[in-house]
Amino acid sequence: MNSITLLDKLFENKSLSLDEYKFLVENYDKSNARYAATLAVKRRKEIYSNSVFIRGLIEISNICKNDCYYCGIRCSNKNVDRFRLNKEDILSSCDKGYSLGFRTFVMQGGEDPYFTDEIMCDIVKSIKEKYPDCAVTLSLGERSKESYQKLFDSGADRYLLRHETADCEHYAKLHPESLTLENRMQCLKDLRKIGFQVGCGFMVGSPYQTGEHIAKDLKFIENFKPDMCGIGPFIPHKDTPFKDFSSGSVSLTCYLLSVIRLIHPRVLLPATTALGTLMDKGREMGILSGANVVMPNLSPEDTRKKYELYNNKLSTGAESANGLEALRKNLDEIGYEIEIGRGDIRKEDIYEQL
Repeated sequence: MNSITLLDKLFENKSLSLDEYKFLVENYDKSNARYAATLAVKRRKEIYSNSVFIRGLIEISNICKNDCYYCGIRCSNKNVDRFRLNKEDILSSCDKGYSLGFRTFVMQGGEDPYFTDEIMCDIVKSIKEKYPDCAVTLSLGERSKESYQKLFDSGADRYLLRHETADCEHYAKLHPESLTLENRMQCLKDLRKIGFQVGCGFMVGSPYQTGEHIAKDLKFIENFKPDMCGIGPFIPHKDTPFKDFSSGSVSLTCYLLSVIRLIHPRVLLPATTALGTLMDKGREMGILSGANVVMPNLSPEDTRKKYELYNNKLSTGAESANGLEALRKNLDEIGYEIEIGRGDIRKEDIYEQL
């Protein structure tokens, strides 16, 4: 068994055994990463050409009822300057984004009890009425199946919910007892059954993570086949129990982006802000590894730094909507271009015809 052979096998079959995924992770090196990126870029260009889709990220609240050990906005952190956007703030951000060319709006926030079904459905309906050509994505954590159904019925198109880790014991080391992997996975199943385009994902280099844990994540992605998959390097936050842990690896994250592209060639795969936070041109590295989505920040400038899930989050440069031209230039330099549109996942029948 060697990594090159396994990557060729994955390129052809889109599937490996758990042990084979573990081998790929534990035998990662720069040579394997370059080869994986070559295969991944070939796959994504067959389906998406040189297009990169942009999503306008709107961080609607840093108030959260949960106390996840890795997260800077955890409820027990008393040093957070809390904020919550109102409907007018959110619609204003959408107005700004639409004029810049965004056709997907991503509302992300902590699990803030203020945002009831009634309030969120009203906001979603208002966005869809004003901009019927746009997609609305929500990333608001765990809710009931009934809540998800109401949000879908109000016009929401996509839902992002990182599974964080596909291993129960590892999940318990990252979260308080009130949160379980079983419930997280049930939420993802509910979202899929309702009809959302669904996104999952995990942190690379999170505390206590092993190669076997990542292998389980990859196998879960293979079986679940998410429409979107968000992975990024773990970055500690100074006011959490994990403040003294090291950050995850940018290069390993990029390698795993390539592997995920080979597992699920059609997936919408973001190059995250966390990549750019840890390394200059980190997001561009993600694109060159097989990613095809970036999510510039449309949030009001005075709240961006307050939504600090990890230390030193970028908030005012090329990762923001204000820096869209800089992003366009950076992508052009590496041979890619921003595609204006909703940027939906390419359907299987389209891919099979290629």
